[in-house]
Amino acid sequence: MTDLQTSLIAIGSAIVVGVISYNKWQEYKAKKSVERAFSTTPDDVLMEPGTAAHASHELRQEPSLDGDTQQAGSAAIDETGAAGQGMDSADAVSQPAPAAPERDLPVDSLVDCAIPLALEAPAYGEKIILPLQGLRHVGSKPVHFIGRREDGQWEPIVRGGVYVSLLAGVQLANRASALNELEYSELVTRLRQVADEVNAEPDVPDMTAVMTAARSLHQFVAEYDAKLSVNVQSNGAPWAINTLLAALERQGFDLRPDGRLVMPDGDGGVLFSLSTNVTLAADTTSRLTLLLDVPCVAPQRDGFGAMTACARALAARLGGTVVDDGNQPLSEESLAEIARQVDAFYEDMQVAEIPAGSIRALRLFN
Repeated sequence: MTDLQTSLIAIGSAIVVGVISYNKWQEYKAKKSVERAFSTTPDDVLMEPGTAAHASHELRQEPSLDGDTQQAGSAAIDETGAAGQGMDSADAVSQPAPAAPERDLPVDSLVDCAIPLALEAPAYGEKIILPLQGLRHVGSKPVHFIGRREDGQWEPIVRGGVYVSLLAGVQLANRASALNELEYSELVTRLRQVADEVNAEPDVPDMTAVMTAARSLHQFVAEYDAKLSVNVQSNGAPWAINTLLAALERQGFDLRPDGRLVMPDGDGGVLFSLSTNVTLAADTTSRLTLLLDVPCVAPQRDGFGAMTACARALAARLGGTVVDDGNQPLSEESLAEIARQVDAFYEDMQVAEIPAGSIRALRLFN
């Protein structure tokens, strides 16, 4: 090896070491910036231990499981505008929600990490709405803002409104994952930039407390992520898709632009869905699967009862049998037992203050 090659290797090594050291220093600065607010550890974000388990496990029987509406207001905000009636922002992350406010608010302390922003002076909505709209998501988690008016009432930021303080909220969990450290770091960095634009100072909760709350909430979502299905199996020849679609439309199903067949709930939502179990190019099918997304349908809608009634009607009309995923006929006794388990599942969700079909549940199980 020549002296020139040896020198080049030495120089290259020095450069690599320098880059790594610089990156570590930058990471250290970013971490300290995120964690500099509070250090208290919050209580569990959801409920006392033991309230979230048995319904989910009981429901995992045949047919199959893959996995009163409460308004979603900011539980950290009272009528005087204080966050959590004097609690610090780390406690506000995990404080259970009291009775729902009269109108919906997009920041809910049971679902979101709520971050107060103190304004230097009252701000007009039209002056701050554009900067706030620049921060809508971090990763897969939505971010929302609300503002407190001079009369103490909170509302989504609107043009023409005058606000004396703001509250940001990032969703702690959804079906896919809990809010993680990278997403929270991104939120804090971008939130400080937004706060500078609107002349506000964010009161950022401690990352450790937020991560604990996010993991606890995601555990609840995972335990209650239940989908219940029944099937209609042809007793003879497969059904022609064209004839089948006409029958399904008469039964009340709606073919959505994305190709899904859904039973509307009458209020713009979905009661349950249906799959033909074949590709769009297929001409026939011999099996239909009806699917209920259990936590997304309110108990009073009786989604399971409506789904099984529809399955019976389709079986009678098309010449089929209502069966489970193992192709075994489902008796009335089996369906009645499953319905009782669904009722117990809903009761546990109510105890957890995340009623099935509520705005909270629809946000979490999206």
